[in-house]
Amino acid sequence: MKKKLKIGISHGDVNGISYEVIIKTLMDNRINEICTPIIYGSPKVVAYHRKALNIEDFSPTGISSPEEARGNKAYIINCVDENIRVELGKCTESAGIDSFKALSAATDALEAGKIDALLTGPVNKQNIQHADFNYSGHTEYLQARFQAEEVMMLMVSDHLP
Repeated sequence: MKKKLKIGISHGDVNGISYEVIIKTLMDNRINEICTPIIYGSPKVVAYHRKALNIEDFSPTGISSPEEARGNKAYIINCVDENIRVELGKCTESAGIDSFKALSAATDALEAGKIDALLTGPVNKQNIQHADFNYSGHTEYLQARFQAEEVMMLMVSDHLP
């Protein structure tokens, strides 16, 4: 039997569309047939966005490390402070800090070989800027982190013009 890839998903900006995209994507059970998705984010923020989107049938299983992810379902690793605050549509410093915490935790897992690939939720390129993140976006951060000579960002959709 072929081993399913563990795909880490950094949650991006909690005040933006990241969680809507993540939740709606992972609600399609075909995803669980081809990979094991692991969200690096916040169960509290998942609950907030589920309520805002009026979605009842999505609840990722909380785990503390990627090694615990087994089975055909979505998982979540909490990597932000429980006092996280969602302010939809607002550019807040705390959302930027939490974006980086999730990205950093997922990148650490990727580097350690605990996940096989990384998907990144959209960040606010303004509020994520701070001492540990001085890049124009995810791609440049990952390029520096992995000392890659060349990088490429992919956006995939059946409906791209």
